[in-house]
Amino acid sequence: MKKYISLFLTMLKIGLFTFGGGYAMIALLEHELVEKKRWLEKDEFLDMTAVAESTPGPIAVNMATFLGYKRGGFFGAAAATLGVCLPSFAIIFVISLVFDAFLSLKPVFWAFKGVQVGVIFLILSAGVRMLKGMKKTPLRIAAVAAVALFMTVFSLLAVRFSAVFYILICGAVGVFLYLIRRARAGKDGAA
Repeated sequence: MKKYISLFLTMLKIGLFTFGGGYAMIALLEHELVEKKRWLEKDEFLDMTAVAESTPGPIAVNMATFLGYKRGGFFGAAAATLGVCLPSFAIIFVISLVFDAFLSLKPVFWAFKGVQVGVIFLILSAGVRMLKGMKKTPLRIAAVAAVALFMTVFSLLAVRFSAVFYILICGAVGVFLYLIRRARAGKDGAA
């Protein structure tokens, strides 16, 4: 029971103090789960982030569910997922009751403008930390460089290209290179 409460409270804290969605949560998730609680190793966290990003649904909810299941099975997944979702649900519910009056307040408007800048920093910070923690293989370096190049070019040319396609393309390239490596290993073993 203690394990479920700990999962719930940890994810509740993350859900309560992170604005900007799942990408903004990555830095806080890494700090809490890898550095502070030591529930995951750095490589596990990077793998979990990749899987959570490539599966349907919000990244933070996917990560909470995965972590909860890893730590406590079905009930752990339920506790972690509820913890990360509850703050957003409560805040949005309260805001929806007074939505028009809430948005017309100048301090609220400017607070949201400030939060946007903070969210950009959190997302960039999470990306840099993940890059630093990534094993530097030629394939991974080439994939990061190619994705950065295409994102920059597509942004400058105002071409809409979903992040899902970047993930699918990189995954397909990874599988292709794996198959080539496996075929070479089979050819060397047969010779």
